[in-house]
Amino acid sequence: MGAWDDHLSSREIQEIIPHRPPFLLVDKILELVPGEKAVGLKNVTINEPFFEGHFPGEPVMPGVLIAEAMAQVGAVALLSQAGFKGKLALFRGIDKFRFRGLVRPGDTLIMEVVLTAQKGVVGRGRGRAGVGDKNVASGELIFALVDR
Repeated sequence: MGAWDDHLSSREIQEIIPHRPPFLLVDKILELVPGEKAVGLKNVTINEPFFEGHFPGEPVMPGVLIAEAMAQVGAVALLSQAGFKGKLALFRGIDKFRFRGLVRPGDTLIMEVVLTAQKGVVGRGRGRAGVGDKNVASGELIFALVDR
């Protein structure tokens, strides 16, 4: 199966991964090559529950949630493959991860994850997140596949 020309909506994403609001951190998949890569979008709004405490008067999306959003994009790429239905991709770790910029309300966060390796139930992906032309985060995501 090649790249999908159509975007995946939030509802379609939820058919692939188990995350639900308020912890579904991807609004749309813009590009998908099952088993290879995905590009996702998150519209960051002031209504996000984490902004209430991070930080009052100076809202900034927590870096750990940027990494989680990237992992969710990677999980869509991974679990959209034939034969992976009913599997769950667990976040096993991150390597060589750097945060280079702030994500604030009103930003559109674009995340790309390319799956780079898989051996048995463990694999890796290389991710990048950006706002406009600015790279705000990048690094390696490590996952483990388990049955739901």
